[in-house]
Amino acid sequence: MSARIIFAGTPDFAVPALESLVAAGYPPLQVYTQPDRRAGRGRKLTPPPVKVAADKHAIPVKQPERLDAEEAAAIAQLQPDLMVVVAYGQILPAAVLEAPRCGCVNIHASLLPRWRGAAPIQRALMAGDERTGITLIRMDEGLDTGAMLARESTPIGPEDTGGSLHYRLADLGARLLVEHLPAILEGSISAVAQPEDGVTYAAKLSSADYWLDWSRPAVELERQVRALYPLPGARTRLGKRDVRVQEAHHSLAGAGDEPGRVVDISSRGIAIATAAGRLVITRLKPAGGREQAVAAYLNGNDLGLGELAG
Repeated sequence: MSARIIFAGTPDFAVPALESLVAAGYPPLQVYTQPDRRAGRGRKLTPPPVKVAADKHAIPVKQPERLDAEEAAAIAQLQPDLMVVVAYGQILPAAVLEAPRCGCVNIHASLLPRWRGAAPIQRALMAGDERTGITLIRMDEGLDTGAMLARESTPIGPEDTGGSLHYRLADLGARLLVEHLPAILEGSISAVAQPEDGVTYAAKLSSADYWLDWSRPAVELERQVRALYPLPGARTRLGKRDVRVQEAHHSLAGAGDEPGRVVDISSRGIAIATAAGRLVITRLKPAGGREQAVAAYLNGNDLGLGELAG
């Protein structure tokens, strides 16, 4: 069946959903995304990934700073059947939510009501959750509070990182959307209210979340490293350099060592004492440098036993 769909999304997490709509025969008639931003060392004006994907398919793109009354009226004039929202980066006002015939559907990267908010993938990893997933919701004016249309879970493995979950969930969300799209458009899908129990919030990551706190247990720091890989990266100071810790594992050895103390150095890893156990760093990225194994890092950087990590 044909449908008049508007798509709103910005980062690469949203691109699989847009591509799946096109491949399934539902090319959006309009794409909304955030304005181009300056990025990289050269601060070059860079389009968001969704804009790049839309341009590839010759889909019209709009990039307003905010969805004001004028934009809401423009959306209503398109007489859309549905608006699909994936990590758009703006709150949708009531006038936009009410414009499409079938409302607005959001792809959210958690098993709601757990981890409503901006950083569900990273927060699930940091908390040590065993499973996560995708929830399709019919959007309302709350923060990820809308009724659930579909859910699918996936396990969080011991090697999963923010990056691996990001891509797995992006693909899962795209598949779930297209699978349920006919029923959404027909109005035959059942919407289930989110339970009141089990609500948690995935606060947006801040710089305070990046730095490793050696007074915490090693198992928690390992989860932090995995959650923040590949970007923005967990951070600490080793010797005279700030580094991003790209890969690490925890060890139960070292009871009684002072948290933050470098207790072992070898080509296999740099072991640092924590409140419980040791965190063994195996790959890192010096500020301004490339990601590398610990052995390569030690070839060009002095680090002594007994030093304190910052």
